[in-house]
Amino acid sequence: MYLRPPSANEEARINDWIKVRQSGIRYYLSLGDQRIVDKNFIIRPTAEFEVGRMTLGGLLALGYNVVVSYKRASTSVNIGSLSLSLETIDTLGETFLVLRGSDRKTVGAEALRMGITGQWLTKSYLEMILERKGVPRLNTPPLVSATSVSHNQEKDIAAPKPIRTTPNLVYQLEDLAQPWTRSPTKSKMEPVLPTWHFASSDRSHGGSVGSSAFRDTMKLAPMPDSYDLDRGLLLAVQGIQFLLENKSVPVIVGIGGPSGSGKTSLAHKMANIVGCEVVSLESYFRPEQVKDFKYDDFNSLDLPLLSKNIGDIKHGRKTKIPVFNLETGSRSCFKELEISEDCGVIIFEGVYALHPEIRKSLDLWIAVVGGVHSHLISRVQRDKSRVGCFMSQNEIMMTVFPIFQQHIEPHLVHAHLKIRNDFDPVLSPESSLFVLKSNKQVAYQDILNILDSVKFCSSVQNFIDIYLRLPGTPANGHIAESDCVRVRICEGRFALLIREPIREGNFIIQPKVDFDISISTVSGLLNLGYQAVAYIEASALIYQDGKILIEVDHLQDAPSPYLQIKGVNKEAVAAAGSALKLDGSYTTKSYLQIILERLPLVERSYSGTHTHQAARLQELVESIQSQGGSTPSESSQSREVSPMDGIIEDMQCRIRRLERWHTINTVLWTFLMSALIGYSLYQRKRQ
Repeated sequence: MYLRPPSANEEARINDWIKVRQSGIRYYLSLGDQRIVDKNFIIRPTAEFEVGRMTLGGLLALGYNVVVSYKRASTSVNIGSLSLSLETIDTLGETFLVLRGSDRKTVGAEALRMGITGQWLTKSYLEMILERKGVPRLNTPPLVSATSVSHNQEKDIAAPKPIRTTPNLVYQLEDLAQPWTRSPTKSKMEPVLPTWHFASSDRSHGGSVGSSAFRDTMKLAPMPDSYDLDRGLLLAVQGIQFLLENKSVPVIVGIGGPSGSGKTSLAHKMANIVGCEVVSLESYFRPEQVKDFKYDDFNSLDLPLLSKNIGDIKHGRKTKIPVFNLETGSRSCFKELEISEDCGVIIFEGVYALHPEIRKSLDLWIAVVGGVHSHLISRVQRDKSRVGCFMSQNEIMMTVFPIFQQHIEPHLVHAHLKIRNDFDPVLSPESSLFVLKSNKQVAYQDILNILDSVKFCSSVQNFIDIYLRLPGTPANGHIAESDCVRVRICEGRFALLIREPIREGNFIIQPKVDFDISISTVSGLLNLGYQAVAYIEASALIYQDGKILIEVDHLQDAPSPYLQIKGVNKEAVAAAGSALKLDGSYTTKSYLQIILERLPLVERSYSGTHTHQAARLQELVESIQSQGGSTPSESSQSREVSPMDGIIEDMQCRIRRLERWHTINTVLWTFLMSALIGYSLYQRKRQ
């Protein structure tokens, strides 16, 4: 049933109604007829929440009216991740075939496999009923179903009595003092989502609607505010629909923002809804630039090839998109791309997607900020405050992300749609990865036996993990992984590994979020005072089948390899460990802990590396600083703080020397006292 608000007028939209679904003794509530129609697909949120019978009675007592009600009887069968249903609507007297799924391409492929090629209905049951019966006026009873309904049915709903309130009027929600239990997530009502429109509707200067001149003159008006990720996704899809209806195909979308902000995730969510292709700007890297670690430099992009590809897409021609191999740092091949009339949309995503040289050829500009990018800035700010040095986020941004602030951020303000990604990889349980770790030896054939042979794939990775820590961080004289920022160097690329795990029994539960950073970001961390305190060099053999990933890590300073089983399903990971007979051999220690335990006490406390490895670590740091370079602001900053850094370093060196002498003296005195006690015992026994 659909409930109309008490303050609604005759022209109230059906999206303003409240939908209540009764199934057995349960009641489920959702807001109106929320959905998006794209060709033959109906795209709607699956979110509805269960309410009690008293809630429905309360809504009726508050003045909500039942506008439309109907009974739906359905018989459904599950086909993998899809659901096929036959649904009969009593008010319409018809039966409908409904195919549902969470992946657009899978739903379309199943429909073709079943041989259903006719025109699919995109109207909701509510729209069909309203077309036949009309929208009930405010003073008319609701539309009843064709089946006999007792007149006393509505009386059976237990409606609570109206609450007597004081005559003090409250005009706004923020004027009403409420406990956090009443509004746990929002302090005030979210504004109604705006609608898309063109900045100029003057069509006298262009040709026909489908002409190139018309497309160039019609520009979208930017949205007035920034939005969270969920609302931004909805607005992005609505913007694509608006362009398809008013500007014809193709619609070319650009998503820009810093590394780790969520561009790729948003692009693939949009592609799943719209059914289009996503092209990453990383595909257009110039191999000669990438070899110099210049991933975030605009000159590293092959702009002529990108412009040619966009031009071909605009004119409906086939084009060849490059495929870049990040491991080898070179182009491996080209793939052919053609925008069909059935889809008519393509998405380009990358840090420079909104650069003026690129966005002038795009129809919809979307900027995404936040995510892991903001997490690193907050982490650096926290580390600096722990050592007694407060720095603003702007100061950190200038040093850690100089390229973003100078060459990327200025372009994001021109976006048609601005999205804030509040995702925190450490706090969000959605990104959890379950890990079991063991140093027990497992045969290669045993690993193959537990993986799906159809989806099996393997790879080899050589990596170096560098642990950066601010000097002066309180750690009781020991290196703790939680106090360090871990940077991984793998195949010439730098990545920030966010690992603040939770240990539960044999499991290590950790975020599965890593994001690429440039060498200038690592250099910026060093300029802020971070010091490389430890490093781990290893090679990994990786075996996976899409559900389980098994990684055999050969650490340089460990006598035997370690095996890790990773997956998002805890039961599947545990079953794989049992199949490999690893029960009883698990460890929850990190590799840093394992390496440190093998070091002498003095080196374990202060250096984190063997003496003969310190030169290698220093060589890595110097290489990063020389290749990462520094901006003028960074250079001046380092010059300003260098005298104090020199004094601190000198004091730290003296303290370390004193502590080493203290350790040596303790050992010598212990040996001397043991010798004296042993000699006295020997003399007593002899007497």
